[in-house]
Amino acid sequence: MLNRLIATFFAVMLAVSGSSAYAQGDLDVPLPDQGPKVYKEVNYNANEDLENILLLDLSTGKRVAIRLMEDWAPQHVERIKTLTRQGFYDGVIFHRVIDGFMAQTGDPTGTGQGGSELPDLKAEFNPRPHVRGSVSMARTATNEDSANSQFFIVFYPRLGLDRNYTNFGRVIAGMPAVDEITRGEPPANPTRIVQASIAADHKAPPPAQAPPEPAEFTAEMLSNSASQ
Repeated sequence: MLNRLIATFFAVMLAVSGSSAYAQGDLDVPLPDQGPKVYKEVNYNANEDLENILLLDLSTGKRVAIRLMEDWAPQHVERIKTLTRQGFYDGVIFHRVIDGFMAQTGDPTGTGQGGSELPDLKAEFNPRPHVRGSVSMARTATNEDSANSQFFIVFYPRLGLDRNYTNFGRVIAGMPAVDEITRGEPPANPTRIVQASIAADHKAPPPAQAPPEPAEFTAEMLSNSASQ
């Protein structure tokens, strides 16, 4: 009886330990119902596999590097790379930024209703956890196969998104710049992607944008202002 209790105790502890490690994103193995596929670990070296690094140069003057994970979601990664090389994301704002949740971009209209001219993508849900720095595709709430061009970056773990949204990458450099993205739905003064590029294309960061110069007031303008 004692031996049976000890065996049960260790079995429970092993199960709890395994689930805890997976929830933290430390394991790179699929859940049991995902079959034999094993997913690659995220490569945080920004000097390797440049074909699968997305660079976002923001209007704050900061650069964010995102590792694109082809084996997680090959069609979504290909879409991001295609649109990036078309210049689709250049000038696009982060239109939906929720503190403690995520920053969403990829809509040229800035409303959250737009996308590219390319067809929507079939979902590529996978067991990769949505942890801090995860990059995932946005879609409509009613259609799993409606991802197109919009994506979001997660501020804090949101494991409820797992297998409901296509997780296709992870921020590997510049996460503090992501934290600084202006909040709002939409923000009053939104952060923009000045330039998006694939690291293998070796595009230099765009020139720093100078702040607007103060307005010059003439004597006539000051006189009119004082009389009002």
